[in-house]
Formats: sequence, C-alpha cells, structure tokens
Amino acid sequence: MFINFHILTKKQRLEGFAKLANLFHTDNTELQELITAAQHKNAWYTAEHVTKAFDSWKANLEIQKLENWMAPYPDIESDQIVGLVLAGNIPLVGFHDILCVLAAGFKAKIKVSSDDAHLTTYVIQKLIELEPRFKDKVELVERLTNFDLVIATGSDNSSRYFEHYFGKKPNIIRKNRNSVAVLTGNESPDQLKALGHDIFDYFGLGCRSVSKVFVPKDYDISHFYEGIASFEKVNTHFKYNNNYDYNKSIYLINADKHYDNGFLLLKKDDKIASPLAVIYFDEYENVNDLTQYLDIIADRLQCVTSEMPLAIKTPSFKFGASQNPALDDYADGVNTLDFLFANQ
Repeated sequence: MFINFHILTKKQRLEGFAKLANLFHTDNTELQELITAAQHKNAWYTAEHVTKAFDSWKANLEIQKLENWMAPYPDIESDQIVGLVLAGNIPLVGFHDILCVLAAGFKAKIKVSSDDAHLTTYVIQKLIELEPRFKDKVELVERLTNFDLVIATGSDNSSRYFEHYFGKKPNIIRKNRNSVAVLTGNESPDQLKALGHDIFDYFGLGCRSVSKVFVPKDYDISHFYEGIASFEKVNTHFKYNNNYDYNKSIYLINADKHYDNGFLLLKKDDKIASPLAVIYFDEYENVNDLTQYLDIIADRLQCVTSEMPLAIKTPSFKFGASQNPALDDYADGVNTLDFLFANQ
C-alpha cells in the first residue's frame, strides 16, 4: 500500500499550530529578540503590543479550542491556492487568515505587509520547523499570481484596487471598519478602565479599536476621563504624541469644541472613524433608537463594546474584550472557513 507522507490530516495540522503556541512565551530568547527588533522596524510595534498579540494567539492555539473550532468541517486536502494579502496595522493581524487556510487543508500564497516587521515570516518559519509537511502548503511572495481564491485586507482605497485585480476570483475583500462603545452612564471605574484597553491597545490602529463612544444625553465626560486615567503613558510614545499634538492644534486653530485630558481628545462628531489620539462621541436618549442606528451602519462596524446587552447585527463584547477575539470571531462578520469550504 502506498502512503503519501506529505498529506496532513486535520488533526495533524491543528497539532502543528498547537505546538507553535508553545513558542509564544517570555522565556523564548529568539522570540524576545524578534520583538525587540520589531520595534526598530515599525515604531508602532512596541514590545508591549507585540507581546500582547503573541499572548492572545497562545491562548487561542490550545488544541481543544482548535479542535472545537474545526469540528463542523470535513478533513480535506485541497489543491486550491488561496492568495492572502495581509494588512500590517497591528502585530500578527493577518495570522487568523493563515490559520484558516492551512487548518482547512488549503495552500496559502502570502503577500505580507511592509509594516509586518518579519513577525509573520518568523511564525511561518517556526510552523514549518515544527511540522515540515507545511512547507509545501505555504509560500511567501512579493507579488500575488497564480491563485484560485483570494482574501485581501486593506483600506477603502486599496479595496478598489483589490476589486479590479482580484474581482474575478472567489474572494473576501475587506475595507475600513471601526468599532464603537456604548456607555450607560453607570459604569464602574474598573469597567471604564477595561474600555481603555479597547481604545488604547495597539494605539487604536486596529479595526477592533474603539474610535467612537455613544453616551447618554448629559453624560458627565469627566467620569470617562477618570476611568481611563491609567493609560496616560500612551503619550510617551512619540508617534502617538505627534498625532495628539497635531489634532489638538487643528481643533484649537479651528475653534472646534472638544475635551482634552492631556493624552486623548474627545470631540462630538457624527462620523465613526476618528483620527489617532481622538475619540468621537455622540449622545443618545433612547437605546432602541441607538440600536436601530447601529444596525444601519453595521457594514462600517467591526464590533461594539458595552456592558449592557444590545440586540444588534454587529458582534458585541464586554469592555476590555474587543482586542481578544476568539477563533470564530471573523473579520467583517464573514466566516472565512465557510468561504473556503464553499470553494474547495
């Protein structure tokens, strides 16, 4: 009987990723050197934030979680090549797409962002070292050609480029999205501190970062600022501080009404996407009206954070949880595994 030793079963693929998670710890000298180097390649990739990204993935790559996540799907080995265009706005932001493609038994052809600081390259190299049969399943490329499906993540501008070049292939093309928070006015200091993580983790550069808060009419803004006071150190980061100073000067020159606590500007605005170091806010009087509005703008939202239950289309999380998605928290609400298996 002929046995193809290059075939990976679903179980073997998941075990490979579970082994990978064992490298994501603070005692790994090689990883620590990578994290230090990443800060020099991309100033937004601070050691704290890169470590947070690896810690988040370490928690998700437990074998039981992986098996539960993949349980509804068949064990296949596909010759289909999935082109991946990865973003680089936050560390390891494209790793979920890589995991989906390889865990599902497809081949991945990956164009890494220039902002990635070699993090994705490191992870793939280590995955292949731990499970050499992945070597034939994944390729890093400078230019994406010869693929069967494509998953591309970028901005509203780049999405038009993606549509032009990739539109004839089965695709997932992701555009700009933002996340918002809904306050009741009764939040405890600890809950507001947790909200601070949704705002400041990764400097607010992620699509799961809160860029706007909805507050009850006549809400006392000082409560919000008191709750996030412990995040003041964010202003010691020169790029963040440059954005804070720039936006503050614009508001002062234009005499735009705003609030300022020394490291975060708060401005009333209808828009959802706020500049860096700025959070927009809006007031609401009726929760039902607000939930209807959130459903109207659902295609612009990645997630909503709140301490109260909200009957909305967009995935919602408790404060502090938006930046720690589970395996089945898919970007833009599009199930990547369903897409892959529909095009196997």
